[in-house]
Amino acid sequence: MSRHAATFLSRSLSRSLSRSLSRVTRQFAGAAGLGLIASLALPTAAQAEEDKVFGWVEKATIEPWGVLVKAKLDSGALTSSMHAENIETFTRDDEEWVRFDVEVEDEASGDMVENSFERPLYRDLTVSGAGGRDTRPVVLMTLCMGGERYEEQFSLRDRDGMNYPVLLGRRTIQSLGVLDVRKTFQTTPDCGEDAPLHRYEDKQYSERIGAAS
Repeated sequence: MSRHAATFLSRSLSRSLSRSLSRVTRQFAGAAGLGLIASLALPTAAQAEEDKVFGWVEKATIEPWGVLVKAKLDSGALTSSMHAENIETFTRDDEEWVRFDVEVEDEASGDMVENSFERPLYRDLTVSGAGGRDTRPVVLMTLCMGGERYEEQFSLRDRDGMNYPVLLGRRTIQSLGVLDVRKTFQTTPDCGEDAPLHRYEDKQYSERIGAAS
C-alpha cells in the first residue's frame, strides 16, 4: 500500500471513530437528561411522607356538628381549649360527665349557632394566672382539619371575649404536622364519613412537647 493510501485510510478511520464516539455521547447524555427530569418530576418517598403544614390560624369544623370555626394554633399552650357556656357536671352510671353549650359564629354562613354537648369528664385542669387558680373540666372533642378528624383533649372555658373560639395547644399540634407561624389558612376542613379518624386513645405524645398541665 502506498504512503498516500495509508494516510487516507488512517484519516477515514479517525473520522469514523470520532462520529461513533459523538453519537454514543449524545445518546448517553439524552438518557441521563431524561433520568434527571424524571427524578425532578417524581416525588421521592421522603417528600411524599412530609408532614402537612398548618398556619397559626386555620379553619376547622367541630364534629359531628359540622359548624365551621376559626382555630388558633398556639405553641405556647399545652392543652387545647374550646369556648363553652353553662358548664355543669353530673353523674351518669357512676361516672362524672360534663354538660355544656357551645355558641360560636359559623364561618360558613356568618350566623351565630349554638349546640349542647354531653361528654364524659376526662380530667380536671388547674390553671394558675394573675387572677389566681382556675379549675376547668377537660373532655374529648373531635375536630376536622385538613381533611382528617382528630379526637383531642379540650379544656372548657368561656372564651366569648377572645378572637378565636378554639385554641389548639401542643398536644394537638403534634398530631397535625408542622406549624408555620408566618402563614394562615393553609388547609381546608373537608371531612366525610370516610375521613381518617385519629382517636385519642391511640396517641403517643413526644416528651419534647412539655410537662402535663
